[in-house]
Amino acid sequence: MYSPKRSDLVSSFLLFTLLTMLSGCAPQDDRIKIGQFASITGKEATFGISCSNGVKMAIDEANAAGGVLGKQIDLITLDDQTKAGEAATVVTKLINQEKVVAVLGEVASSRTLAAKPIAQQNKIPLLTPASTNATVTEGADYVFRICFIDPFQGTAMAKFTATTLQKKKAAILKDVKSDYSIGLSEAFTKKFKELGGEILEEQAFSSGDKDFKAQLTSIKAKNPEVIFLPAYYTEVALIARQAKELGINVPIVGGDGWDSPVLIETAGDALEGCYFSNHVSVNDTTPVVKNFVDKYKQLFGTVPDAMGVLGYDAGKIIVEAIKESKTGKPEDIRNALAGIKNFPGVTGSITIDENRNANKPLVVLQIKGSGFVPVESVMP
Repeated sequence: MYSPKRSDLVSSFLLFTLLTMLSGCAPQDDRIKIGQFASITGKEATFGISCSNGVKMAIDEANAAGGVLGKQIDLITLDDQTKAGEAATVVTKLINQEKVVAVLGEVASSRTLAAKPIAQQNKIPLLTPASTNATVTEGADYVFRICFIDPFQGTAMAKFTATTLQKKKAAILKDVKSDYSIGLSEAFTKKFKELGGEILEEQAFSSGDKDFKAQLTSIKAKNPEVIFLPAYYTEVALIARQAKELGINVPIVGGDGWDSPVLIETAGDALEGCYFSNHVSVNDTTPVVKNFVDKYKQLFGTVPDAMGVLGYDAGKIIVEAIKESKTGKPEDIRNALAGIKNFPGVTGSITIDENRNANKPLVVLQIKGSGFVPVESVMP
């Protein structure tokens, strides 16, 4: 599978943004403003760029088909620089200055959680494509998501580890600065123990760390059969390389935060044969997935990751919600989002439940060579 460099992704994002801007020529009164906050720069930029590309595809398709409610859609994307504090700042700007009627974002749970109270206080619907931490939608009736949540993801990977891989002794290495990592670790631990597994060692690091050898040395001393690593691709690749240098040869298992073309580019063969859960396999040959992948490749010159697919689904759903709102007003869009049922997304059928979450299956992928190969699907 082709793995683009970060510079390729940034260039394609900037080009597509320019083309989108040049294509907008209708008066502002004839347009509906939607905001998006994403990590366009920073250490997890591939997430934000891929997701934003997918959102733009969906909005561009809607505008090409005549828009919604007789108006064209303006998508205003602001860069949160992969920082939770900046996410809060740019969402405040989108709502108070740009006067958007809805907000899309973020991929990372920590950054969505930073924006959550702002959207809720201003009663502007916020739809996240990929933030899986369970608390993202809790206590906030204006916050929605179209992805599965970490209790399901962690439980599914615990079952996969204990039953499919037949591993009963695990170690965990988690990011204590990431709500995503903490939530996934808790779900995995609970289910793994219920299935008769044992957590021999639990170590921690902080986002941005570069040296993990102390934690890995402690893990190695306990002789685990598997390591659960719920983290983002930036640290996962470095940890895998250092684990290999220390002679740790057991499988490493993780979550959807691994999914990036940069993962294998940075890790080399250190993650060969390892596994992670994801929202979709871009190698799926079903027409809906294949058609999306082909169009994405045509537009951006690269194969999408799952964040690109989720961004597209989120964009399509927000367009549908605006249409169903009849008015384009935030409160009516919010009510329309709550009523989404069986929406045919590329990542699967999407129904928003009473907790404003989407109950969806996941796929377990294995890293082989330069690609991710689907191993099994897990239903909610």
